[in-house]
Amino acid sequence: MRTKKWDYWAIVGRDLAVGLVYADVGYLGLATIWWAELESGEEGGRDVALPFGRGLSLPDVPGTTPLRHESPKLRMALSDDAGGTRLQVDWTEADDRPGSLDVVVDRPEDHESLSVVIPWSESQFQFTTKDQARPATGVLRVGDTVRGIGHDAPAWGVLDVGRGRWPYSINWNWAGGAGHATTGEVVGVQMGGKWTRGTGFTENAVTVDGRLHKIGRELDWDYSWDHPMRPWRVVDPGGAIDLTLTPRFDRHERTNAVVLRNEVHQVFGTWSGTVRCEDGAALRLDGIDGFAEEARNRW
Repeated sequence: MRTKKWDYWAIVGRDLAVGLVYADVGYLGLATIWWAELESGEEGGRDVALPFGRGLSLPDVPGTTPLRHESPKLRMALSDDAGGTRLQVDWTEADDRPGSLDVVVDRPEDHESLSVVIPWSESQFQFTTKDQARPATGVLRVGDTVRGIGHDAPAWGVLDVGRGRWPYSINWNWAGGAGHATTGEVVGVQMGGKWTRGTGFTENAVTVDGRLHKIGRELDWDYSWDHPMRPWRVVDPGGAIDLTLTPRFDRHERTNAVVLRNEVHQVFGTWSGTVRCEDGAALRLDGIDGFAEEARNRW
């Protein structure tokens, strides 16, 4: 059983979402750029699938070497230094327009992220890092259209690192968001579900001005798979989170290959509600940018 490895970056702003995948899931490698304008619904990008992950190299310790891919219609370089991560991608759209992305995702001083190991059995596990609320600035170009990222309004980067040996069939929820509380603090929310249930571990947390407040309880999710544009509500029974996402865009993807099947609704919009710090202090969120998803996988 080969270890599945991936780095996934999302850039979320008020009007634009971008996703990058660099992954080796054993019998298949993926290098992907995706983007969407949330208001107009225009989207694009490029996917490259590589049998058995040939040509992709992910270090066992994330961030220690640059991630690179080069093929005729997609070139990708993701590189870390002490101040953050630079995401550089050049590609050709399906209609032959050239595309490029150049974004720097800052790592503020003393910024904390969440890392956990989820144990399913003696042979199956997942190490994950979820790093929310990192300021992002840069430019997305597609054809003659240039879109600024993080210039006129804040944009936020989130990193999902995975290293593990997974069951063949598994579903998950994941959600996140970042922005300013009504009292000015920078707040990031990290919420997961389904895949951790029964293990005794979770990937749930709130960050406030870079300080992470871990939530050890499973969260309650209320949404409709069949109607994903309805509000998504996520609640911590212990009172640390009570948030509702109002979706603006649904990224619905489905793959049905010989050994690989997956389907996901990933919705982007704004979160509102309350979060609580470990000391009990409550913070009000009123329309911060974010996303939520359910993924159903056989891989």
